[in-house]
Order: sequence, then structure tokens, then C-alpha cells
Amino acid sequence: MDAFDLVLRGGQVVLPGQGVTRCDIAVRDGRIAALLAEGTSASAAEEVSLGGLTVMPGAIDVHLHLGHGADISRPRVPQDAAQESAGAAAGGITCFIPYLMATDPFERVLPDVIAVTEAGSRVDFGYHCIISTEEQLAGVPDYVRDWGAPTFKIFMNNRGGEGKRLGLPDIDDGFLLRLCEAAAAHGGMVCPHPESIEMAWVLRQRVMQADPEGKGGLVSWNATRPPFVEADAVQRAAFVAKTAGAPLYVVHTSSAEALQAALRQRAAGARVFIETCPHYLTHDETWEGGDVGKINPPLRSPSDREALWRAVLDGEVDTIATDHVHRTIAAKSGGIWTASPGCPGMETLLPILLSEGRAKRGLSLERIAELTASNPARCMGLAHAKGSIAIGMDADFAVVDPEARWTLQRDAVLSSAGYSIYEGWPLTGRVVHTLVRGRFILRDGAVQDAGIGTGRYVRRRLDQAG
Repeated sequence: MDAFDLVLRGGQVVLPGQGVTRCDIAVRDGRIAALLAEGTSASAAEEVSLGGLTVMPGAIDVHLHLGHGADISRPRVPQDAAQESAGAAAGGITCFIPYLMATDPFERVLPDVIAVTEAGSRVDFGYHCIISTEEQLAGVPDYVRDWGAPTFKIFMNNRGGEGKRLGLPDIDDGFLLRLCEAAAAHGGMVCPHPESIEMAWVLRQRVMQADPEGKGGLVSWNATRPPFVEADAVQRAAFVAKTAGAPLYVVHTSSAEALQAALRQRAAGARVFIETCPHYLTHDETWEGGDVGKINPPLRSPSDREALWRAVLDGEVDTIATDHVHRTIAAKSGGIWTASPGCPGMETLLPILLSEGRAKRGLSLERIAELTASNPARCMGLAHAKGSIAIGMDADFAVVDPEARWTLQRDAVLSSAGYSIYEGWPLTGRVVHTLVRGRFILRDGAVQDAGIGTGRYVRRRLDQAG
């Protein structure tokens, strides 16, 4: 009888607290069973030679939108999860947590959504609930206790009918306070979309009057919702959360002002986690891609981009997530004022950090693992099973070649979006294999269709001391 199901040999392994270490990894029943000195004899059903490739903990993307066609509220059929999780596999992602959007109480929605996602996904997953109704707010204790879904998004900008585009009702700061209180009382965390929309309305009117045809493109879009609009909401949400005793996870930090607002509140005693996204590190309002780069929050100035890189390198940013939106490029038509916001990003998560971070800026493999695996696991209640390469943890790995040089072309994009903002970029660093609980979902760069439907819902529990 084989002692192990799988042994990965000859890799350079990013181990927690030890850095890059040459060792072999043994897997049994989907978990890491042993870390062996290189070349140690072991009986296994399968051995795979990695030839010096680097084994990183599988990335955990804690911010994405998994939908159906142009609707990003939820997956409707298994193929929705199958196709987007193929892109995740190429990006080294082994677990993701999409935002689930509905107006019904989530106890009516979660059973079907989990079943559909499990039927299609190649990667493990959780869900965040977007809270916007009184019934949903009342359900917070149940979502934490019964569903293992302790993280809650709130669109702070949904006022004055702003949420109609997403089919959501208006809320206000009183609703934010009550959500923070409920999260604090029941072991949850609040994830606000931070915008002070009343100020954005004023600015939008001014900019659109000055540029009615949107010829200013990304510069005009940035001017309608500038950094101070984001920063004001960040500091307000963090102050409210601190007062209520709840942790706060600030999503898609896009600007130096928002970053500093979060850091000030953190220094004042608030439990604030800071997320940014690859596109805010690599693109800005000067990008020649024009309306394709319409995202919310907007792409900012080059100086904002550099400030975020410094925060990533200095340890001030906790996580990097994609805010993946898989609407097709057709949704970008009609000019900057009508183009749909968002872009796909899962299949380029680790490649971009390896290329733009490690190769160009000296971002270490250990820091990339923190940003994409161990910190997301700790923040989001997954650290009991995921986020690090250690005995007893799920055997989730991204095996990468940090020196591989390649270029992403549109016809190779795996997401149903069908395009990438990184098309034509010369990249250094590529994912070769991705394994979820010891199963190859990407092998030698090819997505494995045998992985369809092997992803499982993971219940989460936050560490209230973390």
C-alpha cells in the first residue's frame, strides 16, 4: 500500500517563516502529509518531478464577481463557475470568495448558489454576502453561524437611487452602523465599497458638463470620483466600525489618499485590513487602452500607482485581490460615460505579481505568498485549512516558473470576458501547475477538465483576535 497519494519532488518551496526551501512535499487525502528532505525515499501512488520550479501556497482571491453573462450577481449554471475557475487555475488561484448579490434573504439564495458553484468550479470557494435590506441585516447571525459566511459587503454609495444599476435599494450610514454592530456581536467583518457618493454627484455633473462626449476618457472618469471621495468614505467606515467594535476590510484601495486614510484609522486603533488590486498597481489614467480601463474606483494617477507599490513593498497593504468582472469587452462600448466598469483579472494574478512585482521591483516570493495566500486566509477565516504550506493544511499549490518569459494574447484568455488588460504585455513569471487538495487543475500550463466540479464550499470562521 502506498504511504502517500502524491509526492512533489525537486521544488523550491515557499514555507511559512522559513522562506524558499528545497524540499519534497507528500500529499495524502487532499492534505499535506509530510515535508521531506529532498530526495527522501517515500512510497506514493504518483510522483511528479518539478525540476527546480517554485511551489507557492495556492492564491486565495477574496474579491471577485462570479455571475452569468452580463449579470455579475451570482452564477446560474455550473458552466459559469467552470469557465471562470479555469482562469483562476491559470492565475495560481486555488480558492476564491465571490461577492453574492441579491435582495432576497441569503438563506433562500445560498443553497442553490453553492450547489451550482460546486457543480462547476475547479477551485474551492466561499461567499461574501452583500447586505442591503433589513431582512438580510437580520440574517447576519445565521450567515455567520449556519453558513460559515462571516464577511459582509456594503455599498456605501447606494444612495439617491445609485444602486438601481445593480438592482439594490438605498442604504445610509445608520444602516452601516447597524451592520457593523451586528458583525461585532456575531463574529463577522464588514467590507465596504467606500465612496461618498453625494460629493461624486456634484463632481460628475461638473465633469460631464465640461466633457459631455467623454473625450477625456479615463482622466474624466477619475475626475468624477476622485481619491478624496474614496478616502472620506474609508475614514468614515473605519471610524464607525471601530466605534461598533467590528473589524473592517477595505476593498480595492486605489489611491494614496484612501491608503493614508486607512492607515490613520489603523494607527488610531481600528482593526483595518487593506486590499488593493493588480490593475491599480499596473495601470493609471494615462493608459492608452481608454474606455476598456473604466473601473470603479477609477484608475488613478501615476503617483497613486507608485504610492500603492510602496505600500505593498513596505508591508502596509495586507492583501492583493482581483475584483474580477467577466463582462465581455462589448460592455465597454458607447464611450466613457456608458461603458460598464470592471475588468477580468484572475488568470493574471500571480503572473503579474511575479513579473511587475518580483522581476521589476524586487518583491520577494515570500511577500507575494503573504499578499495572495497567508494574509487572505487569516483575514477571511480560512487559515485553519488554507494559505500556507504546512503539515495538515490543504494541499493547495501554485507551482510557478519565476523566470518564464511569455506574452498573453487575446485568443488564449480563459475567462468568459474574452479579453485582458494585459494583452501583449511581455511577462516574466508563469504558473505551470495548480493543485487543489492534491488534484491537478492546471498541469503543464493546460487546464484540466477533470477538475470541473471538484471545488468545494469552505465554511469560514474569523479569528476575532487577528
